[in-house]
Amino acid sequence: MINVTKTYLPNIEKYKKYIDRIYKSGWLTNNGDLVRELERRLADYLGVPHVILTTNGTLALQVAYRVLELKGEVITTPFTFIATTSSLIWEKLTPIFADIEPDTFNIDPLKIENKINKNTSAILGVHVFGNICAVDKIEEIAKRHQLKVIYDAAHAFGIKSHSHKIGEFGDISVFSFHATKIFHTIEGGALAVRDGNLAEKARLIINFGIPGPDQIATLGINAKMNEFQAAMGLCVLDDLDSIIERRRLVYIRYQEALHQINGLTFQHIVPGFTQNYSYFPVLFDSEATLLQVQRRLNQSNIFPRRYFYPSLDTLPFIIPKQYMPVSRDIASRILCLPIYEELSENEQEQIIKIISKIVKG
Repeated sequence: MINVTKTYLPNIEKYKKYIDRIYKSGWLTNNGDLVRELERRLADYLGVPHVILTTNGTLALQVAYRVLELKGEVITTPFTFIATTSSLIWEKLTPIFADIEPDTFNIDPLKIENKINKNTSAILGVHVFGNICAVDKIEEIAKRHQLKVIYDAAHAFGIKSHSHKIGEFGDISVFSFHATKIFHTIEGGALAVRDGNLAEKARLIINFGIPGPDQIATLGINAKMNEFQAAMGLCVLDDLDSIIERRRLVYIRYQEALHQINGLTFQHIVPGFTQNYSYFPVLFDSEATLLQVQRRLNQSNIFPRRYFYPSLDTLPFIIPKQYMPVSRDIASRILCLPIYEELSENEQEQIIKIISKIVKG
């Protein structure tokens, strides 16, 4: 079976050494040594002074909203994983969608400003498939209207420009370290924060609002990462350069073969930033063609994924009802092909041949 991705597992002996440390200390959770070590290393890697690890990326989003004291409406994208939007609704915030750019698949900054009103508290952008949002334009809009900015950077781990690392953008950038990501902690997430006061507030919130043994300072929740998750993260981080390079080779093989086929369109990658090769999305000329390709691949035990389908503005629990035509169109025609370190050239050639045969007719 060839799935859309495959979890990277580091050398088991290396992982066992960390597990031995956990057994020796008896410290399994509650801000243990390995969690603190991983936070220090990630702060450097992501370009921020503070990284707060959480048990998953969805809770990291929810903590970010609480830390920034968001209220009312948050302008965001309809083209993303459901957690970006459902976490807002869970926290009693109202997602207001701005449609996406048809080439980058990111939130369109030109469509943000007319969504802003007295109830708007923040802009929540998503670096879709690791493609960086129009961060300068979003920051300019946010400053003009005194709004907070959060980035869902679940796909963008490790990406940087010549002058910035991915964690530096917005008031808070949030990451997912789920097992499907290029960097993972089995399950997990993080908040990348530049402001020390916000960081301390986040640390308090993820530990029930408890600053010490005999105190409860504020409303909190249990969102802490445990030591076993951190151990996996420390192992994977050591191997990340190799992981990205091997994925790059898979990405390039797709690119060289599929870009020659009429009837396929590809995401425009924003210049000036590196890539982490997390995804290889393909946009077909129609949903009918996509479904035909998907069906034929599935028959060969190959399982791509319709990221992101459906467009979130179509969901019944989104209130007020909104219509995002570009997102709906892209969502209906996009398919993410299998991409991971161990995908062989023969397996990839099989995928390419099936797509080529159907698209060329």
